[in-house]
Amino acid sequence: MAQLLDVSYFPGCSLESSARESNLALLESAKLLGLNLIELEDWNCCGASSVKVLDKDTAFSLASRNLSLAPPDRPLTATCPVCLSRLREALLRLKEDPEARKLEERHWRRQMPLDLEILSFLELLDRLGLERLQAKLARPLKGLKAVPYYGCTTFGPPELNRGRYFLGELEGLLAALGAEPLTKALTHRCCGGYLTVARADAVTPLVNEIMESAVAAGAECLVTSCPMCQLNLESRCTLPDKLPVLHFSEVLALALGAQDYDGWFARHLIDPRPLLKANGLIS
Repeated sequence: MAQLLDVSYFPGCSLESSARESNLALLESAKLLGLNLIELEDWNCCGASSVKVLDKDTAFSLASRNLSLAPPDRPLTATCPVCLSRLREALLRLKEDPEARKLEERHWRRQMPLDLEILSFLELLDRLGLERLQAKLARPLKGLKAVPYYGCTTFGPPELNRGRYFLGELEGLLAALGAEPLTKALTHRCCGGYLTVARADAVTPLVNEIMESAVAAGAECLVTSCPMCQLNLESRCTLPDKLPVLHFSEVLALALGAQDYDGWFARHLIDPRPLLKANGLIS
């Protein structure tokens, strides 16, 4: 049996709550791909959302604590773009600000792993190689027409110089799994993010515009890399014709042959199972 590749894993709050289906599918995918995702012990909120707005120092300290829990000898992965951004921002500051680093190390009584490599799960898949994915395909997606929806968080903040990331990883993944990625839609338009809590009236027009663009492109569904985007697209859309919105981890696990998909799909507000049954992907 091939040896599993150890990777530290930060789920984040969304994947433990509103997007639990994404976490379940991700863990199944990792197992099928020979990845051993080792969850950070006693992790905490990454410091996103209201914390970052109300108290940037507290947000930085929360992210730093998570970094201090990560072993430096293996990469750390996350799927949520917001969590990924917060962890990368904190690591950059720890590298560039020795005084801030000393304060955090004193506060948490642990050394900060400055050489830690932080990868999105999409980057990790890209590094493994699409050939490895295709070799393990058990249920090709049969030309499923899907819009790869990234949202806006994947391209910020500028100081991380992240232009080299997310340059087609999601559509590349979909194509490798046998789907037909449709990119002539609003793939990077903001969904409204956490504004959905206080101003749903402002989020709904944004979500509707994204959904309309996917329908106009001829899509059967959207596939997203962000749990917050997935929730907004499902819960705030008021159009009569709504497309299912899937987490990338769900289509990945499905294509790799996972059988426990009902546990994920039943949690969706827009049930994807009729579409997947019509395409012969599930029974």
